[in-house]
Amino acid sequence: MSSELLDALTILEREKGISRDVLIEAIEAALVSAYRRNFNQAQNVRIDLNLQTGSMRVFARKEVVDQVFDPRLEISLEDARQITPNYQVEDVVEMEVTPKDFGRIAAQTAKQVVTQRVREAERGIIYSEFIDREEDIMTGIVQRLDSKFIYVSLGKIEALLPVNEQMPNERYKPHDRIKVFITKVEKTTKGPQIFVSRTHPGLLKRLFEIEVPEIYDGTVEIKSVAREAGDRSKISVHSDNNEVDPVGSCVGPKGARVQAVVNELKGEKIDIVKWSADPVVFVANSLSPSKVLDVMVNENEKATTVVVPDYQLSLAIGKRGQNARLAAKLTGWKIDIKSETEAREIGIYPREETIRLFDDQVDTDFDYEEELD
Repeated sequence: MSSELLDALTILEREKGISRDVLIEAIEAALVSAYRRNFNQAQNVRIDLNLQTGSMRVFARKEVVDQVFDPRLEISLEDARQITPNYQVEDVVEMEVTPKDFGRIAAQTAKQVVTQRVREAERGIIYSEFIDREEDIMTGIVQRLDSKFIYVSLGKIEALLPVNEQMPNERYKPHDRIKVFITKVEKTTKGPQIFVSRTHPGLLKRLFEIEVPEIYDGTVEIKSVAREAGDRSKISVHSDNNEVDPVGSCVGPKGARVQAVVNELKGEKIDIVKWSADPVVFVANSLSPSKVLDVMVNENEKATTVVVPDYQLSLAIGKRGQNARLAAKLTGWKIDIKSETEAREIGIYPREETIRLFDDQVDTDFDYEEELD
């Protein structure tokens, strides 16, 4: 082993964070295996590395016994005392057995060990970095595509964007820059494997955190997200500060903040509604942009019956039931929508206790498209 290799170990310790002592121990263990493999030796040996000169020697280790059964591992007391008179039974005698051409094998083995350990260390560093970024958002560059994945470069590693996590309204090309949500980081034998998504509700939440300072600093909180990626989403927001309008904060001046999120998601429509601990108010808000006349709550089944004006029924239900479906996901309540006429016919509306405060309590979503016009 050359002194240059030892210098290289010092550099690796400084630049890669790999302990020099750990590398030397690994090299010594690999050299023992190389000695046994290349010289067909089964004896117990120790490798001695001189860190000053870079020289290396191999020592056979034998136990002192009264009667020798295996000369590869044992030495008689008489033979041991010919080396040093002070040896006793059960002592260990070391004798140098360094082969003449072992230097070449040692150098090759050391190089392999260092390369392997550097690779393992780099994988460990990457894993440690990305495991802390699970459920976070990153910007990546599309590298290539196949039938199962889109491979997205995140700098030090390529992440996998599965087909079922790709937005149906997007077409990806190499070199496209996209924001992705890290869903899972796995440690495998080939190194860290990172899975990302463009459809996860967490992506929408993180995008709003980037665009809305009030969300980032905790003044406004996103309470829930319901998303049908590429088509429409709903988020509910809340602030403990009565002087802060959570919906307006997310919309931004002339709709700029929400429009930035819409642009990143290639035109996905986003409804922003005000959260409420009262299920009557929250469910009514969630059906925005539809007007709501009444909400009847069944606590036991966590279900609600909602009455809307006849002309608003299709708007409340939405295309293919999307608005009602997203509202149910957003609130966590089952929602059965009935028109005012139907509700009157079956006798559930109006009620004596019908709440008629929706104009004051219900904060519908902001139509950012109109605001921008």
